[in-house]
Amino acid sequence: MSNSSSITHFLLLAFTDTRELQLLHFWLSLAIYLAALLGNGLIVTAIACDHRLHTPTYFFLLNLSLLDLGSISTTLPKSMANSLWDTRDISYAGCAAQSFMFLFLMSAEFYLLTVMAYDRYMAICKPLPYGTLLGSRACAHMAAAAWAGGFLSALLHTASTFSLPLCHGNALEQFCEIPQILKLSCSDTYLREVGLLVVSACLGFGCFVFILFSYVQIFRAVLRLPSEQGRHKAFSTCLPHLAVVSLFLSTGTFACLKPHSISPSLDLVVAVLYSVVPPAVNPLIYSMRNQELKQRIKEVISWIFVNINKFSFALLK
Repeated sequence: MSNSSSITHFLLLAFTDTRELQLLHFWLSLAIYLAALLGNGLIVTAIACDHRLHTPTYFFLLNLSLLDLGSISTTLPKSMANSLWDTRDISYAGCAAQSFMFLFLMSAEFYLLTVMAYDRYMAICKPLPYGTLLGSRACAHMAAAAWAGGFLSALLHTASTFSLPLCHGNALEQFCEIPQILKLSCSDTYLREVGLLVVSACLGFGCFVFILFSYVQIFRAVLRLPSEQGRHKAFSTCLPHLAVVSLFLSTGTFACLKPHSISPSLDLVVAVLYSVVPPAVNPLIYSMRNQELKQRIKEVISWIFVNINKFSFALLK
């Protein structure tokens, strides 16, 4: 029997023991990671550098892209390194840091999606006081509240979980998560962490109800618009956010409710589904129907290529 004081590292279960498949996993993960970095990086750059996009909607989208960049960078690089070098170890401190960062970023993202639902509700259902109620200071406060809420939640859960004695080995699934650490606990004090999880679940359910209520009101207001063009424009600004919320909730719910699997391959697919897919797909969802954002991203790409060409010519001289 061992406890947390004697555990210096954890073992992350490998996707496969076949070297060729490990390398395939590395290259696929690298492609997804680079695509996520590129997509979210372009959105952050376009919004930050173009004053025409300095509106509440794009400000919240910038924060969402930053959270996506952080969340995918918390888990995927370690998984890629394990596949490339055929290792499984992660230090105790590294596991605690990964658990904290992932929970912090994912919680903050959910709170931010709730704020973005409120932004869409105010823009469509109450357009007259929208500019007054969602000024730059109010937007900054709401974004800061989302980040702070995620930080506080992660701090409480991580401190509570990693203070528990662990005596059921040190094997985890694809990366460090609070529920997996709890499975290794041999103390009844884990009920304290379960209580925190219940409180967090209730808070998450409250956010879900708020998002659902907001979109019920939004759809009622949009359907009352007399102009078909107006309805189309309103839907085009709401559907990307609704798609992101649906993707976030469906993948997270599936991961929480999935039965315990004896197949590491299936566990990897589930882990990728909710930790990798949303950050990689969100930029595509938001830029697909948003012509203004697409145009700004094209301008950023053109600027990058122009400067690369200038730099290349300068080197040749």
